[in-house]
Amino acid sequence: MTTYEEIFEHNRQWVRSRTENDPHFFEKLAKDQQPDYLYIGCSDSRVPANEIMGLEPGEVFVHRNVANLVNNVDMNVMSVINYAVRHLHVKHIIVCGHYNCGGVKAAMTPQDMGLLNPWLRNIRDVYRQHAGELDALTSEHDRYDRLVELNVLEQCTNVIKTAAVQRSYNAHRFPEVHGWVFDLRNGLLKDLELNFKAKLKEIQKIYDLTAIPSQYSEEGDH
Repeated sequence: MTTYEEIFEHNRQWVRSRTENDPHFFEKLAKDQQPDYLYIGCSDSRVPANEIMGLEPGEVFVHRNVANLVNNVDMNVMSVINYAVRHLHVKHIIVCGHYNCGGVKAAMTPQDMGLLNPWLRNIRDVYRQHAGELDALTSEHDRYDRLVELNVLEQCTNVIKTAAVQRSYNAHRFPEVHGWVFDLRNGLLKDLELNFKAKLKEIQKIYDLTAIPSQYSEEGDH
């Protein structure tokens, strides 16, 4: 186990390795960021966003929370989406869950989780919406994995509901939203192949926020 003190030595080694390969690395890193990707993932320590995507610092804007939720009353994730879309002009938004997710597992457990209850309710709502499909799976392991996938797809839908995404795509044809799952068992990413354009069209039958009346600010996102 790495000690607290060793972290700073590791940091110095990392700096040396970066500057040996590129003496101007940190000079370039200090400039304004221009990432093409917004990654919304789980806080799980086993899923490092940059590494699993093979991207360098500055190439992906990252938001993480327990079970990669996009809750419309969570000002943290809403602010991240708004900033990434309207100011960084990201081209892709990725919601990435992972198999063996502790948050999803907790949501499948029928017991009072105290402070976690309101957060986990979002995942339990996903289960409720897909109870027929999930209950038909005889293997608890398969049910667990499928709920991870369905939760990712539901959070993708929540991203698409936002005004920032709808208005940007309407004007510029980006960003597109994608749903992925990271498999801890083999290190591979699985694309859930969300049909973004079809989902956007479906969502906008009810959640169309592309036209904003003059009395409202453009920053409104719910």
